Amino acid sequence: MGWNSWDCYGASVREDEVRANAEYMAAHLREFGWDYVVVDIQWYEPGASSSVYRKYVPLEMDAWSRLVPAANRFPSSVGGRGFKPLADFVHGLQLKFGIHIMRGIPRQAAHAGTPVLGTSSNAREIAHPNPICPWNTDMYGVDPGVPGAQAYYDSLFALYAEWGVDYVKVDDIAASRLYGAHPAEIAMIRSAIDSCGRPIVLSLSPGPAPLELAFLCTSNANLWRVTDDFWDRWELLLDMFDRCEKWYTHCGPGHWPDCDMLPLGHIGIRSVDGGGADRWPRFTRDEQVTMMTLWSIFRSPLMVGGELRDNDPWTLSVLTNPEVLEVNRDSAGNRPVSRQAGKIVWTARSKNGADYVALFNVGNEPLTVSASWTDLGITGPRAVRDLWKREDAGPAEGLVERQLPPHGAALLKLS
Repeated sequence: MGWNSWDCYGASVREDEVRANAEYMAAHLREFGWDYVVVDIQWYEPGASSSVYRKYVPLEMDAWSRLVPAANRFPSSVGGRGFKPLADFVHGLQLKFGIHIMRGIPRQAAHAGTPVLGTSSNAREIAHPNPICPWNTDMYGVDPGVPGAQAYYDSLFALYAEWGVDYVKVDDIAASRLYGAHPAEIAMIRSAIDSCGRPIVLSLSPGPAPLELAFLCTSNANLWRVTDDFWDRWELLLDMFDRCEKWYTHCGPGHWPDCDMLPLGHIGIRSVDGGGADRWPRFTRDEQVTMMTLWSIFRSPLMVGGELRDNDPWTLSVLTNPEVLEVNRDSAGNRPVSRQAGKIVWTARSKNGADYVALFNVGNEPLTVSASWTDLGITGPRAVRDLWKREDAGPAEGLVERQLPPHGAALLKLS
């Protein structure tokens, strides 16, 4: 659970914005379990100004072919300190610090043949110019079959460990749009993390990760994207039900299919990705509840993408409902129950033996959505609690049902 800078700032987030969002998280969200602060792509690009990448521009890099923060955007990094001062600040708020990286080695390092720490091979010798990322020009891949390839990734994560990084989102690796996933580089990164001396959460992007590579994901990563970038459009949210139905059996301790960021609050501030600019979500409030309910009953990681300081009371209430967050954090046996005629039902078990039921209306008209005890695999009378309303809803036996608005949801606990 955390915040990522992409949805609001694209590739252009600055240190003062990261610090301010971390302070907001510590003051308003940490007690509810939100604790990761993640700097997304191109923190090493001095001229980044939006979600549109500048092609083939010089990037900030150290003497060992490793990208470092752009000092004009992250002034505390001056003097070779990298992200350590910012990570120390985040840790001082009792939060955790994360960064985004691209798979591979900088093109400028390969072209210059700069040295790689821990090997006599240079950047040109370990670079693999094909396949390359089809949407960003910063990197070449790393050729896993040549000497020095593993040493490069080892040096990279040793540096991140020195900085105090707790979470790394690796992009162009789970499902490149043209070339597919990159299992060998995933394995090298896993090895580098295991040897760096610091526990680091590994996130793989973008999606959709191929279902046939589920074992690769679960055995190497902590989370992996099951979708391309998710934005505030109903058709993408509707599609997520299909993706969750495919991946729910692969959720487990320490490894989670990832539905991507929650586009909640003030987004698009310096980003034109997702078909919009500076805005509040195009999702209705009912759709926001549906999104948060699905992410929670599926147990997706929760990364909010909006500028936290601008949260209105509604957005804050969606992010801080402790009973809904408990479903995401502590439930088990999460599974789809039924899907027909615009009505979808999911269920899960609570840690104290109660049952959760998520009812969804994905149609365009009001619908009554129900779940029977037979479908849920339970017996006897149950006390019903509405988790979004945070109120007891009376006893039920044999069936629960709710009248739901178009694109709406209910999340119930049956005790």
